[in-house]
Order: sequence, then structure tokens, then C-alpha cells
Amino acid sequence: MATKQNLNRQQLQSFQWQGVDNKGNKQSGELSALSLNLAKAQLRHQGITPHKVRRKSRPLFGLGEKQATSKDIMLFTRQLSTMIRAGIPLIQSLNIVAEGLENPAMQRIVVTIRNEVADGNMLSSGLRKQGKHFDKLFCNLIEAGEQAGALETMLDRVALYQEKTERLQAKVKKALYYPIAVLTVGIIVTLILLLKVVPQFESLFKGFNAELPWITQVVINTSVFVEHYWWSIIIALMSVSLILVSSYKKSEDFAYKLDALSLKLPIIGNILKKSTIARFSRTLSTTFSAGVPLVESMTSSAGAADNRVYRKVIFQARDSIATGQQLNFALKASHRFPAVVTQMVLIGEESGSLDCMLDKVADLYEQEVDDAVENMTTLLEPMVISFLGVLVSGMVLAMYLPMFKMGSLF
Repeated sequence: MATKQNLNRQQLQSFQWQGVDNKGNKQSGELSALSLNLAKAQLRHQGITPHKVRRKSRPLFGLGEKQATSKDIMLFTRQLSTMIRAGIPLIQSLNIVAEGLENPAMQRIVVTIRNEVADGNMLSSGLRKQGKHFDKLFCNLIEAGEQAGALETMLDRVALYQEKTERLQAKVKKALYYPIAVLTVGIIVTLILLLKVVPQFESLFKGFNAELPWITQVVINTSVFVEHYWWSIIIALMSVSLILVSSYKKSEDFAYKLDALSLKLPIIGNILKKSTIARFSRTLSTTFSAGVPLVESMTSSAGAADNRVYRKVIFQARDSIATGQQLNFALKASHRFPAVVTQMVLIGEESGSLDCMLDKVADLYEQEVDDAVENMTTLLEPMVISFLGVLVSGMVLAMYLPMFKMGSLF
């Protein structure tokens, strides 16, 4: 029994190998196994004669090593759900999932959880010890599934929740990254013109001994300033960015004001608002349908909200519910949720199908976020072309305008 337990606690290791197949062709690659001997045995089982098998070295201090991401967690949950639903025991399911993961960091996390389960602990207990990667909501839902004897159902529900949340976050990131990418391209083009093109014209204009048009002089002065103080500009931008990021993390009041400002931005603000409502509705539906009391479900939903303005509103609504108010009334009193949301919640409360109606609200707003992002992308494309066109043509015109004037004098 002790030997079996020790085997269960062994860590999966990554190995690099070289060998030949049954036809004598050279082969190489990587695989995961519990030991060097098992790695060689696995290769022979696949028809490979190993010539060189060595343990893959880990980066010094973990530098350059890929970390576990939310997508890795989502993939782990879906695969584990599939294994459990197929009737495979939990420890064996964790072993299979761990062996199939490509990210070594995530692989080690799953093996650590497997070891906890092999020691007789609950799956939720092992997940809680990996709190950096599995949040309180995730652990509470898995624990509820274990206590109800419906772990496979809960894993499937959590996996579905993660997949929809991940898709929603991807859409919001697309909405945020697109304008940033446009601005970055514009800055790079401007810098190339100012640092490489304009100085060539400046030396030419010095031989004219004539007064330059004001727009040409502005461009030349800007070029000289950037050329001499580019390092100061970079330091200033980096300092401002670091100050903003640090203040956002350390000052709750500053972060709240910044989140409130983000909701007022044109186009982007509407997308952030709808995505927050969708995330709140999806989280509340998932937790409430799992049997978690409404007040506790509201706490989890507030924690899942990305925006501090809505987080504060949800906590206030939770406190109102604790005093006996209905959810729809508490949400309506906040003036942050559209009428369609409060009406659908009201119907759900009266019909006893609150979780179902919240799911419909989440689906509705996820679709609206998707449509808003697509519309924004469609509108921005001609604006990007126009912006870059005006920028480049304006600078080119500024450089050639003195030549046109000189030509008119002859």
C-alpha cells in the first residue's frame, strides 16, 4: 500500500529523446513520464528504439518558463469533466489529464493536486492549496459538487462557465487592443518620418536662405526636439505608465475613479458595461444553480466583476437582499442595470427559474458585446486608413511645400 502511494506521489518529468523507428528513420521529440525508465518503456511501446533520453532542464529561477494561464485552467476543467463523466476514477483521470498537458507548469499543478487526492483529501482541498490558479468561486463550486455527489455535473457546469467567460474576455480584449494597436502604428510611422525623413529635408532647406512655411517649421522643430530628447520622452512615458499602474493597484479610490471613467468612454465604455453585466449574470446563474444561497452567490458574483463600480453596486445589492429585498428591486435601485435585466430577473424570481433567466441575460449581453466589437472594428478600419493617410500626407506636404514655393519664383 505504501509503495503504491509513493508511486502516486511521483512527479511527472519532461524528457527529451532521440532514437530510430521500426524503419530505421531517425526520430526525436519530448515526452512526459514519471521516471527515465518509464520514458524509455513508453518509447519502446510506440515502436521507437531510444538512443538518447535525458531529462529536460528547467530554466534558472523559472525565467523564461511558461506559466499556467486561464486557458490552461479551462482546458484542465473540461478534460477532467470528460474523464469523470466517462466513469474513470478521479486519480486516474488526473494522471491522464496531466500526461496530456503541454504546459509543464500546468502539468506540475495537476500532479500536485493528484498527490493531494491520492493522500485521501478531497479534490476541492487540493484545488484550494493552488489558490493562485483556482479562485474561491472555482473551489466552492467543486466542493458543492463533491458534497452533493455530482462532481461530474459540477465540473461540466464549471467548464462551460469558464469557456463562456474566456470567450467574453477575448472579445473585450479585442475591443481594447485594437485602438491601442492603431495608436502604436501611428506613433511608429510618425517617429520614422521625424527621425529619418525630416532631417534630410532640413539640411536641404538650409541652402534656400528663405523663410519656411509655418507648417514646415513646426514639423522641423518637432523633429529636432524628438531627435535630441527622445530618451526623455521614453522615460516620461514609462514613468507615467508605472505611476498609473502602481496607483491603480495600491489606491482603491484611484482605481474606482479610473473604472468609473472607463465606463464613460465612447464605444469602449458601452462594451465594458455590457461585458460586466454578462459576467455578473453568468456567475450568479452558475453559483445559484449549484445550490449556493443567493447572498453568497452575490458575493461570488461581485468578486468576478472586473469593474469596481459594478462590484460596489453588487455588494450593496447583496446587503439589501440580506435584509429581505428581492434581487430585481435591489438591482433596479442601483441604477446601473438596464430595465431588460431587472425585468428578466423579476420574471425569474416569480417563476422560480432565476438561474435560467440569468443565463438568458448573460447570453443576451454576450451577443451584444460580440456585435459591438464587430461594429467597432468595422468603423475603425476606415478611420485608421484616414488617420494614417492624413498623418503621412500632411508631413509629406509640409516637406514639399517650400519646394513648390521656390518653383513658383522661377
